[in-house]
Amino acid sequence: MFYSIRHLTKFRYTNPVSESVMETRMHPRGDGTQRCLTFHLAVSPRCRAFSYRDHLGNQVHHFDIPGQHSQLVVIAEALVDLQYPVEIPTSLTPQAWDELDTLVGNGDFWEMLLPSEFAIPTQSLLDLARKLDVRRRDDPLQLLRELNSALYESFDYVPKSTKVDSPIDEAIRNQHGVCQDFAHIMIALVRTLRIPCRYVSGYLHRRMQDHDRSTDGATHAWVEALLPQLGWVGFDPTNNLVAGDRHIRTAIGRDYADVPPTKGMFRGGTASELSVAVRVTASDVAPEIDQGLPVPEDWSVLVEKAQEPPPKPPAPPQLAQQQQQQQ
Repeated sequence: MFYSIRHLTKFRYTNPVSESVMETRMHPRGDGTQRCLTFHLAVSPRCRAFSYRDHLGNQVHHFDIPGQHSQLVVIAEALVDLQYPVEIPTSLTPQAWDELDTLVGNGDFWEMLLPSEFAIPTQSLLDLARKLDVRRRDDPLQLLRELNSALYESFDYVPKSTKVDSPIDEAIRNQHGVCQDFAHIMIALVRTLRIPCRYVSGYLHRRMQDHDRSTDGATHAWVEALLPQLGWVGFDPTNNLVAGDRHIRTAIGRDYADVPPTKGMFRGGTASELSVAVRVTASDVAPEIDQGLPVPEDWSVLVEKAQEPPPKPPAPPQLAQQQQQQQ
């Protein structure tokens, strides 16, 4: 299946800022059954973007806009070829626990086993683990399938019910959250079992017949756990799915802190407003990059203005962090 993705991010500032520095993680990964065929990043005001690959193989783009501007628009376009994954069995043998311990002992997975910024074994999480009977039993795959379903049934999906930096205790206490919260809770629970588990940022292609709970027009998040014989297997507790041919992976990390779609700072004493739009379309033949997602009406004007010499900045303003996109 081929997927065309357009991801638009717009920051509007109450007063002009004199500089924006940003990095993005919007380039789909090319590994396993997924290939990124084309990728284009457009930024307004116009600037030169650089890229590098981090230690986990994520493609990171970064840029600096030193001129004065009142808004910043980033559009990422990609064409991805996603093959049908190998079918995951219902369960493994009970000996899989020993195989897992051997696999972990022979590998370098400590980053995905230790607590991280948003995936912490708090008292609320340990209480939840006891409630859901999260302990080494049956076999690893069967247990993860059950945990995936249990989180789906125990928590409601409520858009914007938490913030981008909300701790997992907030979602556990209120029994609702967004896909970012579902992923962090599952990661923290799985790591208590000494199973390496990581956060996946990306997109989910939604179809009417699937009845997904997660919001259309936004990025998505799920988890991957390391299992013997199978390697990294994706689980989507927001929608009670094993990740398959509709899950498009952009970046992997210990948790959201490692892989936000956009992260940056601006120089200026002003407030900023963030708006995001995402569109994913599918085709069984390679299509052109989708042009259907609305682009701000003033796009061409912004590009022209970006080529003009910036005005003299006022007194040195303060630095402020850009808002980040919730998943």
